[in-house]
Amino acid sequence: MQFTYLNMTSEKSWKNYRKLIVSIMNETKKELKIKQNLQFSIILVEESYIQMLNKTYRHKDIPTDVISFASLDSLSIQVKESTLELGDIFINVQAIRQQALTYQHSLKREFSFLVTHGLLHLLGYDHLVPKEEKIMFNLQEVILRDIAPR
Repeated sequence: MQFTYLNMTSEKSWKNYRKLIVSIMNETKKELKIKQNLQFSIILVEESYIQMLNKTYRHKDIPTDVISFASLDSLSIQVKESTLELGDIFINVQAIRQQALTYQHSLKREFSFLVTHGLLHLLGYDHLVPKEEKIMFNLQEVILRDIAPR
């Protein structure tokens, strides 16, 4: 497992959350029965930066909480390579705080949720239709059950 963790904000408190990524990664690999090493980046950004990304790449001129850019158009876990380069996950730190308040849970839970959500997108999961949404959201809860429960 390899990941890059970049904090592009002025807030230093997020460095302690790095260890959560290791737990999420290990649990995701276990649940999805992934044998390969996974490589990806988590980049913490300000709201204005993620809004610019959302506008540029999704043509939506609004901030979002997390946006993922997959390295592969489609991912088959059956790939024989020893390391899969998945891509980048950008997370809006203001959204972590606001959504933790809105959903009445901890910053740890919201950070972990957004990392897991972004990682599942990199692994090919989506939630555009109800059937896919149910699969993805159930998987998120299984992965987070012991790491950052509700």
